[in-house]
Amino acid sequence: MYIYKEAKKIKAEESSSLISTVNEIIETVQNNGDKALNEYNVKFGGAHTNSFRVSPSDIEKAFNSISEELLETIKRAAKNIKRFAELQANSLNPVGPLETSPGVFLGHKVIPVDSCCCYVPGGSHPLFSSALMLAIPAKVAGVPRVCATVPPMQGSSLPHPTTIAALSIAGVDEIYAVGGAQAIAAFAYGTESINPVTMIVGPGNKYVTEAKRQVYGKVGIDFIAGPSEVLIIADENSRADIIAADLLAQSEHDLDAIGILVSTSENLAKRVEEEIAKQLKELDTAPVAAVSWENNGQIIIADSLKEAADIANNLAPEHLEINISDPDSIEPLLRNYGSLFIGEGAAEVFGDYVAGTNHTLPTMGAARYTGGVSVLTFLKVCTFQSITPEGISNLAPLADLMAKNEGLSAHANAARLRLKK
Repeated sequence: MYIYKEAKKIKAEESSSLISTVNEIIETVQNNGDKALNEYNVKFGGAHTNSFRVSPSDIEKAFNSISEELLETIKRAAKNIKRFAELQANSLNPVGPLETSPGVFLGHKVIPVDSCCCYVPGGSHPLFSSALMLAIPAKVAGVPRVCATVPPMQGSSLPHPTTIAALSIAGVDEIYAVGGAQAIAAFAYGTESINPVTMIVGPGNKYVTEAKRQVYGKVGIDFIAGPSEVLIIADENSRADIIAADLLAQSEHDLDAIGILVSTSENLAKRVEEEIAKQLKELDTAPVAAVSWENNGQIIIADSLKEAADIANNLAPEHLEINISDPDSIEPLLRNYGSLFIGEGAAEVFGDYVAGTNHTLPTMGAARYTGGVSVLTFLKVCTFQSITPEGISNLAPLADLMAKNEGLSAHANAARLRLKK
């Protein structure tokens, strides 16, 4: 293995100021509620409002402002996402009660969380696909109250109409025009007009990410996410133009996005570099994509596909593409990824929008221990037990002895008392 193209070593930003800034925002929202939210909305480019919640009339206006073609496309994407979410939901079933030993009946129930907030980024473009990816699994899971919060557009008190429409199509119960760390604080602790939720999910900038980290425990979160990533495994038979397109599709997200090619062919690596230069000339997002690729892009030449798989497992990328002539030969070796794209036809962009799998995925190596957002994110597996007198006679002496040896005499007493009629 050797590095054909190395990412630039950029000095990590001092995190202490970020932590303190976000902590101050959270405390301000806790202390000042809606007043603080309005001040932050105005400070970051939005407009003052008397109500952060998007009204039914605003939702109707949003639908009327979007082309029928785009609306139908969003509905088709929503249908595909919902279908896969339902398949996932049906894969996790209640258990029991089952008699696991004489008189001992055990099982588990699958219970949705009481409420959730889907944070949908605004940024420079409306990310309405994230609205579908976050809200639809929550609704399929049966969450009774599904909220969404979206930064208002510049100079406005409302989010982008396409995002509003997508959230409505997804079935969201409440939509709010609040963004940033202040939105995370509002849904974690509540304000005069926003009731707190049980769980907050969704991507965001570094302030949103840090806010989620700080409120974790008060509420549940999906995971801590960083810059978006793709890693592509390719061989000498792969198409350079497709690989270049996928790397640039990742790079255009923002200046921190990461694109990595791991190939067994140096000749392919050269052709991919040539294709990237060629395609950048035709991209309107080239000012971002070119810098992102230059600073963060990597090309690694692996001695074998086995080594390529080892590299992928070590990096645990958000998106992992197998773009080789025989993808089935390497697929069983891969285990650390947010989502896997098998074969040349499985473009990441399909997963981002319309295939049906979720695009809210772990980054920064988190795929070593967690998967992406899904129906399962919003479900709790809660165990239960029911024990008959026969079961008590079998278990109580065991529990009594174990409790005594742990020095917990009240535990031992609680077991012994159940032996008495």
